[in-house]
Amino acid sequence: MGSKIYVGGLPYSTTEQQLSDLFAAYGAVTSSRIISDKFTGQSRGFGFVEMSSDAEVQAAITALNGTELGGRTLTVNEARPQEPRSGGGGGRGGFGGGRN
Repeated sequence: MGSKIYVGGLPYSTTEQQLSDLFAAYGAVTSSRIISDKFTGQSRGFGFVEMSSDAEVQAAITALNGTELGGRTLTVNEARPQEPRSGGGGGRGGFGGGRN
């Protein structure tokens, strides 16, 4: 079983293939994903990489955390599980003024 790695501080022009290639030096990459804005499609500057073993994950984190890519400093650490999102769409505040 492998682990998922969070990679922050990515240059906005980074592709998933480039991300995969960066981590391949430390072991077998099973997947790489750049997170993009759902409206514009532009990269949000972070992504996730999955590797096949925990040893490879630790080697990649140790080697790459704090390094530079495209003039930006990378933050590389073990990804935390995604927190559940609340289902609401916000409140209904801001309606009406008072009567005089």
